[in-house]
Amino acid sequence: MSAVNITNVTVLDNPAAFLNPFQFEISYECLVPLKDDLEWKLIYVGSAEDESYDQMLESVLVGPVNVGNYRFVFQANLSHPPDPSKIRDEDIIGVTVLLLTCSYMGQEFIRVGYYVNNDYDDEQLREEPPPRVLIDRVQRNILADKPRVTKFPINFHPATIGPPDNPAPPPDPMVEMQSDVQS
Repeated sequence: MSAVNITNVTVLDNPAAFLNPFQFEISYECLVPLKDDLEWKLIYVGSAEDESYDQMLESVLVGPVNVGNYRFVFQANLSHPPDPSKIRDEDIIGVTVLLLTCSYMGQEFIRVGYYVNNDYDDEQLREEPPPRVLIDRVQRNILADKPRVTKFPINFHPATIGPPDNPAPPPDPMVEMQSDVQS
């Protein structure tokens, strides 16, 4: 049983310009008091073939976390939208992935993946794309109604219980699993 359950994630400001900050309203419940903070991260996948193009857009610590229900807006800082110069031109337009993760004491216990469709905001540009991407004309649309949720078993109280004998390798982040997360 997990000590923390995400009860809802709402994507805000969607669709939006490519360079706008990402915003999520996250609701979760904590079933036991935690002595350390939760670390939330937002990662933009820049290329399906090469994770060196992935960009961590924001990381925030939330705590202390006592028993109860919580809600906050997680916004990637205005100075941290995906950096187009770190993405190959052929990967800017089209479908990619955005990962929202949460960890406790360095152990990731949930990953929520969203498909993101990036395309031009103008029909003519979509039909006849320019040779170089016009990033100020690119709009992103997060497919908020179809998140892919992966849960990882972790030890929320490592001082009292030993680590798992045989921890499983992390599953593919886009494998859909049963979850309480709604979008």
